Amino acid sequence: MLNKYWKQFLSGSDIRGIATDSVKGEEINLTNEVVQKIIYGFARWLYEKTALPYSSMIVSVGHDSRVSAFRMKTVIINTLRSLGIKVYDCSLASTPAMSMSISTLSCTAAVQITASHHPSNRNGIKFFTVDGGLSNLNIREILEICQKNIPMDIPNSKGEVKPINIMYYYCNKLVKFICNELDCNEDSKPLKGLKIVVDAGNGAGGFFAKEILQKLGADTQGSLFLNPDGNFPNHIPNPEDEKAMQSIIKATVDSKADLGIIFDTDVDRVGFVDSEGLKINNNRLIALVSCIVLKKYPGSMIVTDSVTSDKLEEFISFLGGNQFRFKRGYNNIISAARKFNDSGVDCYLAIETSGHAAFKNNNFVDDGAYLACLIITELVNLKKRGKVISNLLESFIDSKEKAELRIKVKGNKPEELSAKILSKLKSYYQTLKNCEFIENNLEGVRLKFNSRWQEGWCLLRKSVHDPILVLNVESYVRGGVRSIVDTLKPFFSLFEFIDLKDLDI
Repeated sequence: MLNKYWKQFLSGSDIRGIATDSVKGEEINLTNEVVQKIIYGFARWLYEKTALPYSSMIVSVGHDSRVSAFRMKTVIINTLRSLGIKVYDCSLASTPAMSMSISTLSCTAAVQITASHHPSNRNGIKFFTVDGGLSNLNIREILEICQKNIPMDIPNSKGEVKPINIMYYYCNKLVKFICNELDCNEDSKPLKGLKIVVDAGNGAGGFFAKEILQKLGADTQGSLFLNPDGNFPNHIPNPEDEKAMQSIIKATVDSKADLGIIFDTDVDRVGFVDSEGLKINNNRLIALVSCIVLKKYPGSMIVTDSVTSDKLEEFISFLGGNQFRFKRGYNNIISAARKFNDSGVDCYLAIETSGHAAFKNNNFVDDGAYLACLIITELVNLKKRGKVISNLLESFIDSKEKAELRIKVKGNKPEELSAKILSKLKSYYQTLKNCEFIENNLEGVRLKFNSRWQEGWCLLRKSVHDPILVLNVESYVRGGVRSIVDTLKPFFSLFEFIDLKDLDI
C-alpha cells in the first residue's frame, strides 16, 4: 500500500505535483530526485511487464509548454539513458502525438510531461505503452516500486538519444484523416471558404491553426494565443474554464467564424463554439459527437462519464444509440469502451463531459485534435447543404443551470468518511419529496428531482484526484440548482466533518 508521501503524486492515471516555486506556500515536490525515482520505477515496471532488457527498449519523451518541462525532460532523458535505454526526444508535442509515437516510431513506451489544465506551477507525467495509457492501478504499481527504493543496476554504457519531430507525423495523420473523410486530396484545399478560429491558450495546440487548418485552405485570422508560453498569461487552457470559454466565444463572434476551437494545454481535450457564439462543450459536445457517430454507425454504444445529464441519455436513445454511463476518468471510459467491443458490442465512442474523447477508428487514443478534425469535416458537409453545426442540436434539451461543488471531508480517513456519507444518502433520499434514486449508476449516488421547481438531477461522488466529495447538480428550470442544494443541506448537516459553507452557491 502506498504511504502518504508517494500517494501525493497519484492523480487518477497520471503523476502530478508541484514543479516550480512560483506560488507562495506551495513548495516543489516534483524535484529532480523525485522525478528520477519515478522514472526508475517506471523503467523497472516496464521491464517486469515486457521482460525486455533495458538495452532493447526505446522510449519517446515529449512535453507541453510548461516552464518546468525542460528541467523535467532533462532528468527523465538522463535517467532513461543511464539504464541503457534509447530515447527519442520529441520536445514540444501534444499528448495524443506522444501516444501515437509508440506505433509510428516503434517505441516500447512513451512519456509525456504535462499536467493538463492545472496551474502553471504544477506539472506531471503520463505514460503510454502498446496497450495505451497506463491505468490508476499501473501508476500505483510504479509508485510502490519507488516506495521500496530498490537499487537500480546502472550499466557502463548509456543509451542513445535522438531528436524526433513527432508532430510532423501527427499533423500528416490529421491532414490525411480530413482528406479521407471528405474524399479529396490536400491540394484541393477542402477547407477553403471556412473561417475557423483556434484558442490554444499558449499551450501545445497552436500547431492546429497553421499545420492543419491553413494547410487545407481555412481562414484562421482571429485565432488566439497560439504561441507556447508555460506561464499561461492570458487564461488557463481549459475548455471547462469560463474565462477560457468567454475568450473563444468573443474571438468566434468578432471574427464572424463558422467555428471556434479551444484546446487544453496538451491537446487531449477540446471544446467548441458555433457561429452564433454558443458553447458546444459538456453535454452539448457529447450530443453533437453522438449525432456524427450514430449516423455512421447506427446502434453503437456510447460510453460517457457519470456526470452526463438524463436528457443526453434520452437524446442518444432518440438517435438510435445506447448510452453506458461509467466512472469519471478518461482511462475508465476508454477501458469500458474496449471491453464492449471485446464482448461483441459495437462501441465507437468513449467521451467525457470534460472534453476527453476517444474513437474506435483512432484506436481509442484520447485525442482532442482528432475530434476537432471530425467536427470540421461534418461542418464542411453541413455547409454544402446550407446548414450549420447547431442544426444537429435543435432537438437536444440542455440544462438551464449547473454547478459542481467540491466538499472537503475533514478527518484522518476521508475515504472511509466519504463512503459513509454515500451509503447514508442511499436511504436518506426516501425522506425527500419528488425524488428518485437512480439504480443504474456506477459511480457515487445519483438522484433525480421531478418537481416543477426542481426538475433536474444530482450526483454525489468521490473525486478522482482529491480526498473530497464532488456534488454535480443540473436543473432544467431557473433556480433549480439552488433549490436542489438547499434540499440536501439538512442531510449534510448530519455529519460534523462536513463544512456546510462548501455548499454555498
